[in-house]
Amino acid sequence: MNNLSQLQGKLYLKFNNEDLLLQALTHRSYLNENPSFRVGNNERLEFLGDAVLELVVTEDLYARFPEKPEGDLTSFRAALVNSKMLSEVSVDIEINEFLLLSRGEAKDVGRARQYILANAFEALVGAIYLDQGYDAAKNFIARVLMPRLDEVLANKSYKDPKSLFQEEAQERVGVTPNYDVVREWGPDHDKHFIVGVFLGKELIAEGEGPSKQAAQEEAARNALHLKGWI
Repeated sequence: MNNLSQLQGKLYLKFNNEDLLLQALTHRSYLNENPSFRVGNNERLEFLGDAVLELVVTEDLYARFPEKPEGDLTSFRAALVNSKMLSEVSVDIEINEFLLLSRGEAKDVGRARQYILANAFEALVGAIYLDQGYDAAKNFIARVLMPRLDEVLANKSYKDPKSLFQEEAQERVGVTPNYDVVREWGPDHDKHFIVGVFLGKELIAEGEGPSKQAAQEEAARNALHLKGWI
């Protein structure tokens, strides 16, 4: 397939079994509309790639920071392998242009697409591992993901947003942030929350999420950006 050849060129990869690459790009929604498609969805590859990714990143951090305790290394790793980071890397390497999605999923460009892109990245790692082995997967991750570590350290994005915003707010303005639910809706199994983060009585930013905790973290992240504190 020309598309696969084009993507392999962009990724500087050459698959022995191109069906593994095709499967890594195939979301389950696509198979709902194309049940006779020749490969399965990417969820099993994602499962495998997640484990390979975690090991590669862990090895790299362990060797790179011999003086850092386990807690710091865990935080660094979490900042590198979370869905936001992996989706950003997927966009950078243009996986998004090659995903096979249902017509409905193809229209969604919000948080759902972020998870799809992150999962596709993990599936791609799994496909590389199966096709070419651990070292090839390691080299790919070193090339496309590990350079983001400098950004993680510079922005302190290895710290959770609430802790970081609290530290910055206390240091810069001597105020501890507080959070209030601004709005919530939906049934118990599908709740959504909008939470505001305040410094005193001043609303700094809002965040949305499927839980109060997730909405608080999004609000803190938005506040950090709005204040220019990262």
